[in-house]
Amino acid sequence: MLLFRPKVSGLRFVPSNGPVIIASNHLSFSDSIFMPLVVPRSVTFLAKSEYFTSPGIKGFVKKITFIALGQVPVDRTGGKRSEAALLTGLKLLSQDACIGIYPEGTRSPDGRLYKGRTGIARMAIESGAPIIPVAMFNTAEIQPTGQVVPKVRRVEMVFGEPMYFTGDSTDQAVLRAATNQIMEKIAELSKQEYVPNMYASEAKDAISKSKLEEDAIEADEE
Repeated sequence: MLLFRPKVSGLRFVPSNGPVIIASNHLSFSDSIFMPLVVPRSVTFLAKSEYFTSPGIKGFVKKITFIALGQVPVDRTGGKRSEAALLTGLKLLSQDACIGIYPEGTRSPDGRLYKGRTGIARMAIESGAPIIPVAMFNTAEIQPTGQVVPKVRRVEMVFGEPMYFTGDSTDQAVLRAATNQIMEKIAELSKQEYVPNMYASEAKDAISKSKLEEDAIEADEE
């Protein structure tokens, strides 16, 4: 960890006990490694189940890493599966856990901050747990997508003040408004360009589609 010379500010905002949700931007796989190492209590991420089942050496490294960090695999592909993930988070919070969540749902494909998923707001309202927004810096350069061995660069984290939410957790408008507030605060801390009308997964699909179209055009020209 010393190789990456972590620069951390606002860590005092993370409560030393009781339930808390740490909400972070997501630029790299290494986000889930660096942030828990500086927080002075155990952080449990509701990690995508694919991280535990990916094939090959890269998949094995991911699996071992997440197990070592005490992460919990959840299926977040939609419907009842997403509901199960949310209930897992609520159960952990009822046990005074500190859980980490990436509200974007997946890594940013281009460094911008995208629209948040509303599950985090529902968890905050139903548990009463504060949300600590955090911005990660330089992790995309340290470990770009697809790279197993990280580069040595300085990592920076900025933790923000606690955010509390109340209201009707079954009202989608309430959940969307709360989630937007969380994302706006993360954008303020991270200085990222904020895209409030598109999910990161949609941006990934659009980038992949554009790449396929470019490849097809190049193939035709050949």
